[in-house]
Amino acid sequence: MDNREEIREFLTSRRAKITPEQAGLPSGSRRRVPGLRRSEVAALADMSVEYYAKLERGNLAGVSPAVLEAVARALQLDEAERAHLLHLAQAADGSDALTRRRRRSTRQWTPHRSLQWTLDAITAGPAFVRNGRLDILAANQLARAFYTDVYATRHNQANLARFNFLDPASRRFYPDWDQAADVGVAILRTEAGRNPHDKELHDLVGELSTRSDEFRTRWGAHNVRHHGTGTKRFHHQTVGELTLAFEGLEMAAEPGLTLTIYTAEPGSPSEEGLRLLPSWAATQEADATEPSTSS
Repeated sequence: MDNREEIREFLTSRRAKITPEQAGLPSGSRRRVPGLRRSEVAALADMSVEYYAKLERGNLAGVSPAVLEAVARALQLDEAERAHLLHLAQAADGSDALTRRRRRSTRQWTPHRSLQWTLDAITAGPAFVRNGRLDILAANQLARAFYTDVYATRHNQANLARFNFLDPASRRFYPDWDQAADVGVAILRTEAGRNPHDKELHDLVGELSTRSDEFRTRWGAHNVRHHGTGTKRFHHQTVGELTLAFEGLEMAAEPGLTLTIYTAEPGSPSEEGLRLLPSWAATQEADATEPSTSS
């Protein structure tokens, strides 16, 4: 994930997504490239074609915030894309000190006791902490029961991206599998811009790119997003269909980590399904700890 290459591909992909009509420009009849030409982006950003071409080649070091904002406006970037461009520029400028501080090995990270107490106090829905690589780092009982397929996947290390792309069970668990796949890759791509020195992220992307055509195609699209709130559909192996709302909260005490809580509409079948999970999970745990007997 070379920074210059990342910048080039991100800006090129965003330029290809904007039609002349969307930018308020005449479309013409002889366009050899999808989306806007470099000259058109340069004109919209009020800069020379030569200067914009330099930026698109990956030379963002030392570029002012005003220039980055002009490019973002010209390419009609959304909030997540603007933040991604800023992170790419910070990495190119060598000013990503916060990124370097995030280079922790989360495989050795354990939640402090009060965090686990907080998660365990949430009893109406699954609650868990993840990082930008989609590793589940801590969870309450409902989340462990909810993600039983994820935890059961061998060599998965409770990683939602590996589960999504390498485990056939994910096709059942996510009824809207394509949407879940798109979101997962966009989160990873966002993290790659925010934390470009994360070796474990590099390794994960390399593994998934090698083993999954679906992942490789999505990774090449360079889409990013903020994943803060919304609704998702799931199919749990025991309680069946669940439609859950979620809230993702950035953790101020742990930069780069997100606390996610799923809830169901009061009185809905999904709420009833969530209520069945704790008793099912308790039965599973009891069966797992019960000593075997031999005849």
